[in-house]
Amino acid sequence: MSPFRSDVLKGKRILVTGGGTGLGKEMSVGFAAHGAHVAICGRREQVLEEACRDIETRSGGTAEYRIVNIRDAEAVDAMIADLWTGGPLTGLVNNAGANFIAPTESISHRAYDAVRSTVMDGSFYATHSCGKRWIAGGIKGSVVSNLVTWVWSGSAYVVPCAMAKTAVHAMTMSLAAEWGPKGIRLNAVAPGPFPTENAWEKLNPIPGSSVGATQSETVPLRRFGQMDELRNILIFLMLDECSYVNGATIPIDGGHRLTAHSTFAELSNMSDQDWVNAREAIKASQQKEKQGR
Repeated sequence: MSPFRSDVLKGKRILVTGGGTGLGKEMSVGFAAHGAHVAICGRREQVLEEACRDIETRSGGTAEYRIVNIRDAEAVDAMIADLWTGGPLTGLVNNAGANFIAPTESISHRAYDAVRSTVMDGSFYATHSCGKRWIAGGIKGSVVSNLVTWVWSGSAYVVPCAMAKTAVHAMTMSLAAEWGPKGIRLNAVAPGPFPTENAWEKLNPIPGSSVGATQSETVPLRRFGQMDELRNILIFLMLDECSYVNGATIPIDGGHRLTAHSTFAELSNMSDQDWVNAREAIKASQQKEKQGR
């Protein structure tokens, strides 16, 4: 389904944070299939090893990984310095994320910090680390951040994520203006519902939590997004031939943001017991993730 030549990203070196699972891995497959060398990072080595094998097998390209806690600024900078020894990165995708549904009054400071530091702080640390190296070397670079349509609307029951993603949206616009004269572009995509196992278990943990934000029938196109569609727009934003695109956040949601169903506001109909059940299901999903660390 790709409209691009298989070598259109030849010579590119792209880091995808949180690239071991979900949308990040699918983006990485797309980059590698079109000639880029891909690096992915995360905290779970087994997951990253398996992801690199899968990326290379499916794409016919090359991939490597680094273990890092994206919330640790010094660790992120050390990782990017290490990747630079193989040649400067040409692109960065801020994809690492954290999210779950919950009544905001029930969220602990620790849970809030986990979401904020992963999404907002991690995106800034990686962008800053790449940006200062591009500027020092007089090198052009491209940053694409993976956001949500809630950067325009907000969303109940996922407030920490909506806040953090909106901060990255602001970073994208701000640095597009500041670093544009230096040849560094910043853009973002805002996907609608693209179901992936880990994310969906936290956003749709029990039948009663299935609301418009996670239902294909509430999308004007009446379907979920397809991974090739997401890969294609990421490839487009990394192309030198499309380098006049700067400071844009592009929705890829089938028009979902234009309906009243694109947020989690309908969860106000859930009972207290529904929320207990949802929390237990989310904890089970988190425990399954931790087993791979």
